[in-house]
Amino acid sequence: MSQPLRSAPDFYAYPECRQVADTGYSTPPANNPVVRGLPLAVIGSIAKSLNLVSGVLWNNAGFSTLRNIKLLDDFKPRYDPTVIPFPRTASDNSPATESHPAERFDSPAGHYSAAYYVSAYKSGKLTPTKVAQALLDNIESGAQHKVAFLQILKGEVLAAAERSTTRYKNSEPLSPLDGVPVAVKDEVDLAGYARCNGSPLQFSSAAESTSWCVQQWVSAGAVIIGKLNMHELGLDTTNNNPTKGTPLNPHNTNYYTGGSSGGSAYAVSAGLVPIALGADGGGSIRIPSAYCGLYGLKPSHGRISGSPTVGLAPSTGVFGPIASSMADLELAYRVMATPDLSDPTSSLFAPSTSSSRSLNATPKVLGIYRPWFDAADASVLSPSRAALSYFESLGYSIIDISLPYLPEGQLAHAMTILAEISSAIPPSSFSTLTPANKILLSVGRQTPATDLLQAQKMRNLLMQHLAFLFQKHPGMLIVSPTTPNAGWHISGGKGDLKHGVSDANMSVRSMTYVWLANFVGCPAISIPVGMVEAKEGDGKVPVGLMAMGAWGNEEGLIEWGKEGEEWAWRKGEERLKRAKGWVDVVSNWVNG
Repeated sequence: MSQPLRSAPDFYAYPECRQVADTGYSTPPANNPVVRGLPLAVIGSIAKSLNLVSGVLWNNAGFSTLRNIKLLDDFKPRYDPTVIPFPRTASDNSPATESHPAERFDSPAGHYSAAYYVSAYKSGKLTPTKVAQALLDNIESGAQHKVAFLQILKGEVLAAAERSTTRYKNSEPLSPLDGVPVAVKDEVDLAGYARCNGSPLQFSSAAESTSWCVQQWVSAGAVIIGKLNMHELGLDTTNNNPTKGTPLNPHNTNYYTGGSSGGSAYAVSAGLVPIALGADGGGSIRIPSAYCGLYGLKPSHGRISGSPTVGLAPSTGVFGPIASSMADLELAYRVMATPDLSDPTSSLFAPSTSSSRSLNATPKVLGIYRPWFDAADASVLSPSRAALSYFESLGYSIIDISLPYLPEGQLAHAMTILAEISSAIPPSSFSTLTPANKILLSVGRQTPATDLLQAQKMRNLLMQHLAFLFQKHPGMLIVSPTTPNAGWHISGGKGDLKHGVSDANMSVRSMTYVWLANFVGCPAISIPVGMVEAKEGDGKVPVGLMAMGAWGNEEGLIEWGKEGEEWAWRKGEERLKRAKGWVDVVSNWVNG
């Protein structure tokens, strides 16, 4: 292990820069059985009641292997991955509203974009009230649409739309989000709405307040259509939810939307809204974005305030946007990233503006850890490598890097997020949850404090190695497929949707690439780069490519995502197309 490369005076809480030797990479063994139906219910009840059984499952997951890594003795535990870039110039303090992008009137996917709606409102072709009413009618008449939404307060929706309509009538729109229909995951608070995190439990804020990041959209004039479905407690990557219903992938209904922000991805992919809010503790924005052919941004840890909402996974989870185009992703992100002066972490971040992109101009470098990258399925590697060649043609340098202890790091992340979420749910409430979550939470509660500390030492090791890489290669983006698999096929059919399923091997595999950004606090983005043949049914399955930037480098990711968007649509529907389940709200409902 080398000595520190150099300090990072432009950051608060920047890790020490230490290179850690390459430990190689091989796909973790698949040690877990797939359990569904009655056996799943039985095991869930036993695990909930008998510590001996959940203890066996904890050991079978491999969590104890962190005890055997002697190098961890050289690292202190790091419990919080927040790293904050200091403002570079006074211009960084300009209001976020000044940096809303002005883009074309509809996205290349044929989705109606925020800019399209605003243009139509200004011309009088549409009104926010007419759009909101059409959406409410559309959702009410579509079974899958209804499953995607957990709660809609029609009176609130129409009142917000009417206020926006009045503002346009008076030529006084608040922002490029005014009147734009959006929706939010059930993991945030929204005044008047319940928050159950996709479960039978209640987590609503006692103050009946709205999460800061949601309030920024509201203050910008966005019309929130409702709260969206999610995987129960955010504890898997399918959005299989027997309790609240499971939205199916609009591209192919034999596939999951991905999760845990599956309702958010469905609403955007189906064309109901151009923007939705998601939450990401282990890929829960990026995985459904990849599965549904969308753009998803997981911001730097601590940048987006959800106050006063108390998250279930405070050291791994963040809020961020999902959108059908990069223009809308950027717009949504810049508004919700407005610093919350009442939050001790968010308040330290400078407002997000496009001007900071030029202030931090760096060489275009893509770092790839080949053994890890190549662990994806062949169907995923083909479009991913083609996209890399395109980026190389734009002047990006592609370099080989190493990332140590990735399988062990993934275990450390899983141990951490399970311990955090299980500590927030009293065992007396386990009986109301799905069998799969009874198992997961019971296993999470078996984590000894000494092992949890080992996991935080692993977090510090990974952060220090990444600091070394980012200091050595300024501006570098670490690129990989978003998931090693092209979508998640519903292999058990309707039975899995009714009773749930526990497929830990597939869950772990789907998170092969995404977990790292959550554990170390870096921002990451998923963009669609192609479509592949499905295992079953009509409709090809989208493939996502992911980039992870250094702490605070959302601007580099946005620039990269815009360039990737041009690649995805350069040959029209050959690489990407609108979902088969997409609904033309404007033509069919507003004008119909």
